[in-house]
Amino acid sequence: MSTKPDKGEMRKVVFASLIGATIEWYDFFLYGAVAGIVFNKLFFPASDPVVSILLAYTTFAIGFVARPLGGLVFGHLGDKTGRKSVLVATLMIMGVATMLVGFLPTYDQIGILAPILLVILRLAQGIGLGGEWGGAVLMTYEYAAPEKRGFYASIPQIGLAIGLCLSSGVVALLSRLPDKDFLSWGWRIAFIASFLLVLVGLYIRVKIVETPEFRKVKEQNAEVKVPAAEMMRLYPGNVLLGMGARYIDGVFFNAFAVFSIVYLTQLAPVKVSREVALWGVSASALMMVATIPFFGWVSDKLGRPKTYAIGSALLALSAYPAFMLLGSGDPVLIFAALIIPFGVIYAMCYGPEAALFADLFDPRVRYSGISFVYQFSGIFASGLTPIIATYLIEANGKQPWYLIGYVVFAAIVSMLSALAILKRQTVGYGQLQRAT
Repeated sequence: MSTKPDKGEMRKVVFASLIGATIEWYDFFLYGAVAGIVFNKLFFPASDPVVSILLAYTTFAIGFVARPLGGLVFGHLGDKTGRKSVLVATLMIMGVATMLVGFLPTYDQIGILAPILLVILRLAQGIGLGGEWGGAVLMTYEYAAPEKRGFYASIPQIGLAIGLCLSSGVVALLSRLPDKDFLSWGWRIAFIASFLLVLVGLYIRVKIVETPEFRKVKEQNAEVKVPAAEMMRLYPGNVLLGMGARYIDGVFFNAFAVFSIVYLTQLAPVKVSREVALWGVSASALMMVATIPFFGWVSDKLGRPKTYAIGSALLALSAYPAFMLLGSGDPVLIFAALIIPFGVIYAMCYGPEAALFADLFDPRVRYSGISFVYQFSGIFASGLTPIIATYLIEANGKQPWYLIGYVVFAAIVSMLSALAILKRQTVGYGQLQRAT
């Protein structure tokens, strides 16, 4: 049977991947948006505000710790049973967990049980997203022609930008409520309402069909018994290089999308309102809706490793001026400090990233491979970044120099990793996939 999709089928797959990824990222980032402004006060009260922030961000990090588990479990299922069924399950897990956060009683109401339940639901969010990301990008990557895979695999990546824009924008709108109302019930609306989006996403996803490449694997009875074990046996070098490339993505994103909100409102030399910080992040995310697919397209022309390496280098160069402007207290300069490095330059890495990682593995273990690379590296690259950033700012007398140095270090690691992938790629696509 033919495995080549028609244009109508391709559009359906692209839309299903994008809408599902948007919902998942909205749910995941909604937690990050309120962690340092709500959860620290309602679930982790402490005499020292910095301690409360660190505790709240620790639960934020727990979601990243759970993501590799979700990636392994659902990656295994995705390589054994198919991409489509896994995507339906992960969307449901994420949606129910997010909705339940909106109904949680606070520490004042039920004591220590409140943060325990919050941690459990955050773990469920992480497991759901751990399985979601790989499947969403593989649906478009494996449907697309090889010469267009950078562009098509970048389209679900837009879900990150839209999800971030929606989550920070919704919290910004709700922040217009009196502070007492916002902390009492306003923030809960954003979590509970997300389940309506989940129902829409499920309706769309059940209508798509399996990818051509996985159908070939099934037809040829080429499935492997334990995809994760086979991935590590065949591609240990590719796994390490992919994780190294991922470093700056996680660090830069969480420094600017998550930590910047607390930095601007509580830790910066000149503090600004919560609305300014949230709208600045939203504006950056809105910019990425255009820049992510653009750089995905560029990677099809220039090459994914080369595009990623250049983007990493530019992110290193942007760290110093960005934090200088963030500390200025001027909303216009703050918006520029977020939109240019985060909304534009960051997309030079995030746009090609999905296809860059998918190129490293063959279809039999690809779901497991890209999920492991992205989610396991996310523990240190993403989940720990707000904690590390808060500590570095405090240790440096509320100055950003240590944090800037950390961002530059991550960028250099990622640039060198991407260049190493490029070097392997010069021997040919097949050799890249088998190189260890």
